Amino acid sequence: MSLEITKITANIGARVSGVDISRPLDTETAAAVRAALSTHKALVFDGVRLDDDSHQAFVRTFGEVTTAHPTVSSVDGVPNVLPVDSERGRAANHWHTDVTFVLNPPQATTLRSITLPPYGGETLIASSAAAYRQLPEPLRRLADTLWAEHTNDYDYAVPDEEIDEQQAAQRAQFTSIKYRTVHPVVRVHPLTGERGLYIGGFAQRVVGLSPSESRRVLDLLQAYVTRPENVLRHRWSPDQLVIFDNRITQHYAIDNYDGLPRRLHRVTLAGDVPVGTEGKESYSIEGDASHYTSVAA
Repeated sequence: MSLEITKITANIGARVSGVDISRPLDTETAAAVRAALSTHKALVFDGVRLDDDSHQAFVRTFGEVTTAHPTVSSVDGVPNVLPVDSERGRAANHWHTDVTFVLNPPQATTLRSITLPPYGGETLIASSAAAYRQLPEPLRRLADTLWAEHTNDYDYAVPDEEIDEQQAAQRAQFTSIKYRTVHPVVRVHPLTGERGLYIGGFAQRVVGLSPSESRRVLDLLQAYVTRPENVLRHRWSPDQLVIFDNRITQHYAIDNYDGLPRRLHRVTLAGDVPVGTEGKESYSIEGDASHYTSVAA
């Protein structure tokens, strides 16, 4: 079988065929998949025949895997697989990059379809590289100099009266270890050298600005990330796997399926410490994530 890469949109996304990812990939094929991910930022594999073990084996082709999450429990008996399950809440219906509140967030995220609703439940994936390229020059120069604090303990802007006991328990688990990490607002991709806006929902404050000033600046930059031209709207089908480069994308799980059952399984690839435009690395303020992930070379 020969690997085929077919673009889905101009700025993000490609469909991969001609490879059986349930079997070990040879060196040449693995390199081609890695190169396609660097180019297209998100890849879709159809008709995959994977269980949790073979899903993890595919991800390990590219490096070490993380545990499921720094604070949230894994699939029973499978410590490296996170259930993305409607029954556990729909907290992912906001734009974010996975786990940016730790020092070395995952370099890539994989999601595999398990149970799908008859309608809705799409995943939006946005290219923060395209967003950076589209910034007017004065904004680009400003963004290059900024750093932002990311945290898992923040105001969700949901009135307390709308939070039931289950949601309160889920939030308490999510923040059971508090993390605060400072990352560059513009991250340089370690493989391609591309620059991308490294912000999203966990970015709460720009270093040196007040909370209200930070919100205005972050909202202005975020508007470029979520331009429709920069977004892949992925409609899930049975037996699919999607992988996206967590270093240069954001994503959003749409809550538009009336609370019907929806379940994906997530495995993430250990990442490196982000680096900004001046070569400086991110730094941690609070929280140890060594139980969650190693640091990728």
